[in-house]
Amino acid sequence: MVYKIAKKIVSYKVIGNDIPPEITHVEESKVDMESMHENLERPEILMGSTYKIKTPQSEHALYITINDMILNMGTEYEERHPYEVFINSKNMEHFQWVLALTRVISAVFRKGGDACFLVEELKAVFDPQGGYFKKGGVFMPSLVAEIGYAIEAHFKVIGIIKSPEMDEHQKKFLAAKRKEFDALHSDTSTLDEEGSFPAKALLCSKCQTKALVLMDGCMTCLNCGDSKCS
Repeated sequence: MVYKIAKKIVSYKVIGNDIPPEITHVEESKVDMESMHENLERPEILMGSTYKIKTPQSEHALYITINDMILNMGTEYEERHPYEVFINSKNMEHFQWVLALTRVISAVFRKGGDACFLVEELKAVFDPQGGYFKKGGVFMPSLVAEIGYAIEAHFKVIGIIKSPEMDEHQKKFLAAKRKEFDALHSDTSTLDEEGSFPAKALLCSKCQTKALVLMDGCMTCLNCGDSKCS
């Protein structure tokens, strides 16, 4: 039988109990899950990690401490979410902007949601006076960018960011290229201070490491395997 609805629908209810119980269970579990938001009360104890940053621009290191909130503790949905960040150093030259930066980052953490955009924004900051190279030939465009890399490393530890892994083909290609290079340049004087990559290697635009060398007429990175010929 067909009924014509002449008035606006203001409420409804489901007649019958034919809803599968597993669907009801899933919906209830979603409601009970705890998520990060700015009104979440800070517990007395937070788990955290400290990362050391030592740049050639200063004799004093920076220590970045990131504390995490444990959500849904003891359940299958347990996860760590960054809650606050502190940066300490004996060097007081950058105190003002470092303090402001940590407060803004901590506010974003406590707001909830995906905070991975912070990493990309910080890593994209360039120092107008020029960046510097870390040990291993990794280029850092600025101190702010290195803070971004430290936060990214923490995100990888707690599982927010998944580290991209090379497939077996890429690993074999890189191993073959590295073996070929070592055979042609057995003199250790051609290596950098770390003994990892050639001293005259160029900067790879993909992994930002001085490991780009000319092999078989093609520029190949000995760190990430990036090559225009592969």
